[in-house]
Amino acid sequence: MSRMSNQFISFFKSHGKLSLVVIGVALLLEVISAVQYLYTRNIMRDELEDLMGKEITMKAMLVKGMLNYTEGVLNSHADAICDDLVQPDSIYDHLQWLTHVNKHFSGVGLAFVPGYYKDRDYLYEPWTYRDENMPDTVLYGQLGSAEHDYTKLDFYYQTVSKDAPYWAEPYLNYRGAKGLVTTYAIPIHDSKGKVACVAGVDLSLSWLSDTLNQRHSHESSFSLLLTENGELISQPSSSHPKYADFDNAIMLINDSTVSRHKTKSGHFTCIEFKSEIDGSTAYVYYAFMKGRPHWQLAIVCYDKEVFDALYSMRHRVFLLMLLGVALLGYIVYRFLKGNKQLADIEMERQRIDSELHVAKRIQSEMLPGEEMTQGGVTLSGRLIPAREVGGDQYDYFVRDDKLFFAIGDASGKGVPSALVMSVSHSLFRAIGARESHPARIMHLINEAVCQGNESNMFVTFFIGVLDLPTGKLRYCNAGHDTPLLVKGEVEKFPVKSNLPLGVMNDWFFEGEETTLEPGTTLLLYTDGLTEAMDAQHRQFGLERVCEVSKNHADAEPSRLLSDLIASVRAFVKGAEQSDDLTLLAVRYSPQEVHFELQETLTVQNDVKQVTLVNEFVKNVAQRTGYSPEQVSGIQLAIEEAVVNVMNYAYPEGETGEVEIQAAASADLLRFKVIDSGMPFAPTDAPDVDTSLSAEERQIGGLGIFLVRQMMDVINYERIDGKNVLTLTKKRNC
Repeated sequence: MSRMSNQFISFFKSHGKLSLVVIGVALLLEVISAVQYLYTRNIMRDELEDLMGKEITMKAMLVKGMLNYTEGVLNSHADAICDDLVQPDSIYDHLQWLTHVNKHFSGVGLAFVPGYYKDRDYLYEPWTYRDENMPDTVLYGQLGSAEHDYTKLDFYYQTVSKDAPYWAEPYLNYRGAKGLVTTYAIPIHDSKGKVACVAGVDLSLSWLSDTLNQRHSHESSFSLLLTENGELISQPSSSHPKYADFDNAIMLINDSTVSRHKTKSGHFTCIEFKSEIDGSTAYVYYAFMKGRPHWQLAIVCYDKEVFDALYSMRHRVFLLMLLGVALLGYIVYRFLKGNKQLADIEMERQRIDSELHVAKRIQSEMLPGEEMTQGGVTLSGRLIPAREVGGDQYDYFVRDDKLFFAIGDASGKGVPSALVMSVSHSLFRAIGARESHPARIMHLINEAVCQGNESNMFVTFFIGVLDLPTGKLRYCNAGHDTPLLVKGEVEKFPVKSNLPLGVMNDWFFEGEETTLEPGTTLLLYTDGLTEAMDAQHRQFGLERVCEVSKNHADAEPSRLLSDLIASVRAFVKGAEQSDDLTLLAVRYSPQEVHFELQETLTVQNDVKQVTLVNEFVKNVAQRTGYSPEQVSGIQLAIEEAVVNVMNYAYPEGETGEVEIQAAASADLLRFKVIDSGMPFAPTDAPDVDTSLSAEERQIGGLGIFLVRQMMDVINYERIDGKNVLTLTKKRNC
């Protein structure tokens, strides 16, 4: 080895120009690497801005959700409070009830126009608030006095003078919450239309710190909430590793002389600074919340954590570049030694082998995995390509308690068919993420495959969507081999053929549906199974497939597929594989869930009955041991779903019922919202682009977006002419 190295060095010393070429190439590679690094960093920076924008928007929606809830509660009780004006003795009962049922309210009260009641104090301010030592105990009292002249306070003056709702700036409340609160106030008019009093709700802000500092995209990131004037409302826990930086971040936001820039969207502002902890580069992204209160929400993240993968890649690229330069020198050395043709051929072969190997790895990595057991279904898949890459593919994933699965076979073989199938596979994934009907998925994939299909390639494809709770299977076949149904006996699964994908872009794909019985296995395959040939060109055939499957009627899918593959290999006896072989087996064996609690509430499609729904949900969730924060989230999700049904399920003016079924087990809490209104599929709604402003974003979709944030599983089915929306909250989430 030492002798060869000496010869190599001696050779380049005698070829000075060649040495300069190698050095020049090395410098060029370094320049390319540097440009690539900067380009990649800029892309990652843009993605970071987009990600921070989405996080700020999502957290702002959580905050606004609670503020809107507070406004909704007080506004909905304005008429009832007005009715209480003629019976002032009932006011305390009403205020105590409002404080008791809303856990985030630290106090609720009324500040009357001075002298409104002749038989009461001139400054009359009945108020109820929580006992700090016993949160479930609501105390009350009359706060108005010469020492406490509420008419001089901002919440009273602004509300009365403008005769409009008002959000007060956060302040420390030394009665009740013993912490930071904000007050939402509205004017209450008497029967003569005059302002009689100001109704106010003290909203405790103690929940903000934990809520805003959960689920950050980067571990060291933290969130801050400031008033419009830059005063601190919420900060990270003192145990946070970057806690020492939050004062610095607040100072920078409030310092108008600090350099800052707008993100590309124009909705958020970024300030770059040095961490007080270790001097590393950090960024604070912030924006003002829309509407009132006009608070500021900020997220701090750190350069080292954001670009850590890029720095690691830079070092590796540098080492690879050095290795590439050394390899280049060796290739040049071999070239000048008279082995040009051999070296070129070898390089070409290695390049092709490498690309095929990468393509094979990529195609293999696109597969979801050979085994899966979830929600009462066991699935197994196998793909054995005839070449390095092939035109067969299978896929599956679970969304909203539904198993989406597909199998396909592109015409031809090798790289072209693999590319066509990869496109079909990617489209199935992308479209299936927002669409639940197999026929519509098939139609959209077909439109894309037909575009620019000048080579006239086509794909046979089968798509199934299995509802895990009910066993209802919707499916659509596009010219693929007929699946087999295995349960005791083996029979062909009834399917309508349709045309393959890529043949006609306006073909109407007809979908079908059935219900799988427990213990049934659905076997899907490509023609590489039935048309596998031995040395005498005899085919394995469907009859042998049925015979092997019948002997494994009660076996797990993985055992069935393994024995089918073994039977094919025994049949061909070493003959060269002529076509890709792909198998997918789905066994449906639902497991019964023991529910310890089952209750039902039926209301009319009248939003005034939402209060009954909230009480019902809250009662169930509290009894099953969920935390107050989780209870609030569950209430918000069920309320959103029920209000959506009340507003849109029934034609305007038509009376209908909405049934809410609650069931709880040791592991989960499940609510079913059932109505007999018009069919709709809320789970098919696309995700809301929260990076857009309210003016840019399309109307609708935020309701289901919030429900998805609050609940772990959402499932919709149309059963016996009824819409059944199932919302599940897992106990360990």
